[in-house]
Amino acid sequence: MKSFTRALLIGLSILLPVVLSIQLVIWLARSIEGWLRPVWLLLVPEQYYFPGMALIGFVIVAALIGYSIRQRFIRMLVQLPGKLMEKIPVVNYVYSTIKDFLDLMAGKSFSDQAVVWVKLPDSDARLMGIVTKRGDAEDSKLAGMMKEDEVAVYLPMSYQAGGYMLILPASQVEKADVSPGEALHLIMSAGLGQKKGLPKAS
Repeated sequence: MKSFTRALLIGLSILLPVVLSIQLVIWLARSIEGWLRPVWLLLVPEQYYFPGMALIGFVIVAALIGYSIRQRFIRMLVQLPGKLMEKIPVVNYVYSTIKDFLDLMAGKSFSDQAVVWVKLPDSDARLMGIVTKRGDAEDSKLAGMMKEDEVAVYLPMSYQAGGYMLILPASQVEKADVSPGEALHLIMSAGLGQKKGLPKAS
């Protein structure tokens, strides 16, 4: 029975990531198609519409936005829906949370942030985190609540979209030579299945 259970778990570990990834892609494609189909039917006669047209159109529009985002007018136009959502109560919280998390995963807006090791007091253990704000930063509500020699460190949790924010002395953190995006993937996967290439601790 133990050998069967072990074989089953190994098989699931191979199959489930593939199945769930495919299912996620299918769900996303169907959602986009369902949302944009009515818009396309306003633009083209129904007899000319075919399944997948809305999804293809979405991919093309996304690519065009990506190519033209450097132009100031286009960038302002694309950012307008997000700015409107930020002004709607409740919606602004959901929108900003999702956007910040995706930006975090993509490693965006980390010009002065760093991946650090947080040294636990009276212990050799350490946690990997990302400095999101420094106490000497200007025009920041959070920084105004911190001492100048303190940093805010985000500690993601493994295998879930959650974590903790710690405010601690800068002397209690040690810089890690990893990008924020790499650190998030590394922590959220608990270090499992990671390819070689990350620097060794000195």
